[in-house]
Amino acid sequence: MSSTTGVTVRGLTKTYGGTPVLDGIDLDVSPGERVVIIGPSGTGKSTLLRCLNYLDRPDAGQITIGDLTVDAAQARKSDILGLRRRTGFVFQNYALFANKTALENIMEALVTVQRLPRAEAADRARAVLAETGLAEKADSYPAALSGGQQQRVGIGRAMALGAGVLLFDEPTSALDPEWVGEVLDLMRRVAEQKQTLLIVTHEMQFAREIADRVLFMHSGSIVEQGTPAQIFDAPQDERLRRFLARTGG
Repeated sequence: MSSTTGVTVRGLTKTYGGTPVLDGIDLDVSPGERVVIIGPSGTGKSTLLRCLNYLDRPDAGQITIGDLTVDAAQARKSDILGLRRRTGFVFQNYALFANKTALENIMEALVTVQRLPRAEAADRARAVLAETGLAEKADSYPAALSGGQQQRVGIGRAMALGAGVLLFDEPTSALDPEWVGEVLDLMRRVAEQKQTLLIVTHEMQFAREIADRVLFMHSGSIVEQGTPAQIFDAPQDERLRRFLARTGG
């Protein structure tokens, strides 16, 4: 996987039904940096991630990932595909194909997006399943996997693409508590590879442990950012202090 990919966002805005969800976001992420985004529900955290690869189309602003810059005012289909090739997305609800095995779920984008021959895609998918501790589940369908195993397949699918940036959208929020640890352990292993990561999470201890930098979002804006020690031990903004008091951060 490449760790040479940075992210730059300028003036990113998104409105739903007349309500601003992202209010002119500016953000710089260095190659290999691990950035964790925290904040109350409904403050635009997931929307920010989804706009980075145009799962949600921003209303305005520029996104640069690696060597590609896309302006929302004139984004073409080829630009959007380019962003998606540079990012891997891990969904909170796994988003696996129910009619495909774990192996086939990981192969799908390798074949359809990256145009790999099926044999080569299968080899890469098996290697990734081994990395995620699921080698013996290659032929299992999602319904036969636990929530934690399904999410590990989802992470494996993002890893297999070899994208420069991995985007995690609350990857443990849909899990029963018993499965959270195994997913966080896998994310720690991914982080050790110096991959560029943007992670939206409500797991405050995990954020403290894994992040190079923590962003606190409120009402569609980045209100405060800093090292985990700065954010969790010496918060400046009153909204951040209230949020941490509620979440035990």
